[in-house]
Amino acid sequence: MTSQIDQLSELHVFAEQNFGRHLAANSYPGRGIVVGRLETEEASDSWAQVYWIMGRSANSRNRRFVVGGSEQTELRTEARDPSLVSDPTNIIYEAMLELPGVFLVANGDHTRTIQDALERSLRFEDALAVRGREDDAPNYTPCIAAMLDLRGLGDLKFAIRRANTADHDLADRVVWSLPFPPRGLGYGITTYRHDGNPLPPYAGDPLWLPLQGTPEAVADAYWNALDTDNRIALAVKVIQGSSSQIILRQPT
Repeated sequence: MTSQIDQLSELHVFAEQNFGRHLAANSYPGRGIVVGRLETEEASDSWAQVYWIMGRSANSRNRRFVVGGSEQTELRTEARDPSLVSDPTNIIYEAMLELPGVFLVANGDHTRTIQDALERSLRFEDALAVRGREDDAPNYTPCIAAMLDLRGLGDLKFAIRRANTADHDLADRVVWSLPFPPRGLGYGITTYRHDGNPLPPYAGDPLWLPLQGTPEAVADAYWNALDTDNRIALAVKVIQGSSSQIILRQPT
């Protein structure tokens, strides 16, 4: 009989395989989100939200991450050179926002839509129901999001909204409610499966992915895995109890 330790060991191997195949060997997974628990010997959990952006066009590449908010816990994108922005739609937005005990990350302005809905006592799913995928034909970039709720019993949700394969005027809305992962592991989704023209949208369930080492080591591992020609910026939000801080990786 396979022991729980053996199963966990196999899961770590599986997560590393996913990391190698879907990220390190993939020139264009697009934007991505990973949420999970860091390795730590402390009794209390340390969580991580990883978010990155990639780009092929000059408009997409003209971006960087900026940390802000009253407690420096919010993440947004901004233009490196505002004079070169041809269209701010879909590329300038708040990527990480918080409510007490609730941590949000998404790849567009639906981050704010989710926060506003939760403040009105609506559900994560309710916020997504009023939004569609991006209108950037022919790619129709999927909108991805995750919510880590550390209140009470806790909750972890991922979501994707993408153009329907049969009719691009319609949108698929998929929400996953996932158990909290073991330490050193997380779940992740990306906007695309791989490079292409048009870009193929992500398919399947969230991937098991590794979150091993210190927060800085996690940031370095994911940043170094991304294709150097297409990566733009990466952030890791480290969450301990009610506090959080953001680590950035991006060109100076």
